[in-house]
Amino acid sequence: MEKKLNMEALRELLERRDYHALRAALAQENEVDIAEFLETLSQEQTLLVFRMLPKELAAEVFSNFSPDTQQMIIQSATDQEVAAIVEELYVDDAVDMLEELPANVVKRVLKNARPDTRKLINQFLNYPDNSVGSIMTAEFSDLKKDMTVSQAIAHIRRTGDSSESIYTCYVIDDQRRLEGVLTLRELLLARDAQLIGQLMEQDVITAETTEDQEAVVERMMRYDFISLPVVDREGRLVGIVTVDDVMDVMEEEATEDFEKMAAMAPSEKPYLKTGVFSLAKHRFLWLLVLMISGMITGGILGQYEAAFSAMPLLVTFIPMLTDTGGNAGSQSSTLVIRGMAVGEIQPTDFLRVFWKELRVSMLVGLVLSAVNYIRLILTYPGNNLVAFTVAAALFVTVLLAKTVGGVLPMAAKLCKADPAIMAAPLITTIVDAISLIVYFNIASSLLSL
Repeated sequence: MEKKLNMEALRELLERRDYHALRAALAQENEVDIAEFLETLSQEQTLLVFRMLPKELAAEVFSNFSPDTQQMIIQSATDQEVAAIVEELYVDDAVDMLEELPANVVKRVLKNARPDTRKLINQFLNYPDNSVGSIMTAEFSDLKKDMTVSQAIAHIRRTGDSSESIYTCYVIDDQRRLEGVLTLRELLLARDAQLIGQLMEQDVITAETTEDQEAVVERMMRYDFISLPVVDREGRLVGIVTVDDVMDVMEEEATEDFEKMAAMAPSEKPYLKTGVFSLAKHRFLWLLVLMISGMITGGILGQYEAAFSAMPLLVTFIPMLTDTGGNAGSQSSTLVIRGMAVGEIQPTDFLRVFWKELRVSMLVGLVLSAVNYIRLILTYPGNNLVAFTVAAALFVTVLLAKTVGGVLPMAAKLCKADPAIMAAPLITTIVDAISLIVYFNIASSLLSL
């Protein structure tokens, strides 16, 4: 059961200036909830309450603040307070913070960090954006294979406090090359005199620092890992990626794909923190592309003006055809994009996806066409040929729309483009043009227009 933070009670303690009771109450709460509470206060109150938190809790709370609040606290803190915050943060949290802050604030943070901490942070900041190296943490439990179990446990007790995760331990040699892995459970259940080299698993699944972060997400999801070792080109262990890092990446990638599927350029800032002109800029380009491509539909209608002038009834079915085709294509593209995002579908499955979508579209098209044919016969008695024309055009439209919708995202992936760009808006525009061409060609042939 989720425990709710009693913000009103905490505010009452703050207003009464009962700081001792407030500090004790906050010490019992989760750092995420404390950060949320502090961000509802005024700037002065936030600083006051933050400074009264215990050092370790303060660092945990700080890592859960928004970038704006983090910047405000750093700019208001003394050099000693900045140094304390940086030293208590895990390296990956410190790097995430620095990537969001202005250059002058970053300079002050690094200036107050210890030389070894500054060197490590700078190393992480130099990794390419969206690479594994940029999201990993350097705090992990490492062991040597000639250690006994009792020595390994004693080592973890000495160093585990500064490790982000101790549930999985990594075995390295003198050159820090990764040799094996074992879990804390295996360690605790083994005999004290056993050697780590006898217990460790040597076939280790790893990631390289320069790999794309999405690849690591897929790997950890596939093997149900809670952490994954990260090595450099020489096989030296330089960090680990933990499940909380993966969840952050998944949220970022899902947001980016969602924005692309909605025909918007991705934005790194939250909606309420993004300016009006910035939002307009992110939306304008794709809307312009879709508007221009939508003009193709008008050009197609102009080509067949004589056909619907001879039989105006045909025009009334255009919205139904284009909407159904667009929706059918969007269904297929959404499923395929999602399948590729979670690793269920690979580019090598191109022909399998094509064949499956072709069969699905035939079944769906037959049902929709039959229902539409019966409806038109009842609505427009004596126009059987018109009803058959519309039903046939609908069948072909659904067939092409679902096939195109399933294949285009995979084609984008094969061309090294993001499949999300082949989502609903673009698929709908393409299918609209195809459905009109099919419709009027069938009408011209069957109705002799």
